[in-house]
Amino acid sequence: MPEGDTVYRAAAKLNAALAGRVVTRFDIRVPGSATADLRGETVHEVAARGKHLLHRIGGYTLHSHLKMEGRWDLYRPGQRWRRPAFKARAIVGVDGMDAVGFDLAMVEVLRTTDEHTVIGHLGPDLLADDWDEAEAVRRVSVDDRAAHVALLDQRNVAGFGNVYANELLFVRGIAPTTPATRIDARATIALGERMIRANLPRPERTFTGDSRPGRRFWVYGREGAPCRRCGTPIRATTLGATDTSERNVFWCPTCQPG
Repeated sequence: MPEGDTVYRAAAKLNAALAGRVVTRFDIRVPGSATADLRGETVHEVAARGKHLLHRIGGYTLHSHLKMEGRWDLYRPGQRWRRPAFKARAIVGVDGMDAVGFDLAMVEVLRTTDEHTVIGHLGPDLLADDWDEAEAVRRVSVDDRAAHVALLDQRNVAGFGNVYANELLFVRGIAPTTPATRIDARATIALGERMIRANLPRPERTFTGDSRPGRRFWVYGREGAPCRRCGTPIRATTLGATDTSERNVFWCPTCQPG
């Protein structure tokens, strides 16, 4: 599931392969940007902002979002793609390498000076050089919605996804429905930052410290299974800012009393 750490690693991989090189192939397969042609321009960098990917090429930015299923892969010329061609939404090629974006939920080309129109709403980015913990704490502290919903709102803090929200609230002993105004936002955000940074170098994201299959999560995806701390069956429900943005929520009613 693409969350802040996944997108950060994807940007680093793409940046290492493309930065400083001239674009030889540029194919955008979505309405609105399908006619864009940046061949001959130089890739300045590929950067992550929250869950957004930004290919900065010449004076333009190819903006994409992985959402749930999206991914970017790298291929040598003639190498067989690991996904069907009809799922490709964007291709950025340089001499000897093609970056192919599959199942991307959002793809558009805009001037780099206009990036604020697509990422300006984001809160402080957990993995950015300009990470502002105090501002993230302030935003979460005044959000009177459920803590789970507040942590997922990218306008409060950019980078947390549903897995992090579930696991972070368990470790902090906070019921998901607790209003964010009633939690220790500073301690919660600080722990979340440590979690996401610790997972950056890991091939498999883990929160328990155990990377073995079936042992990586405290509560996420474990409905009905015994809590690893107290043995109480894990419960599940859905929460979201709107009906269309609801996410699966898991918690231990003993370790996370409401």
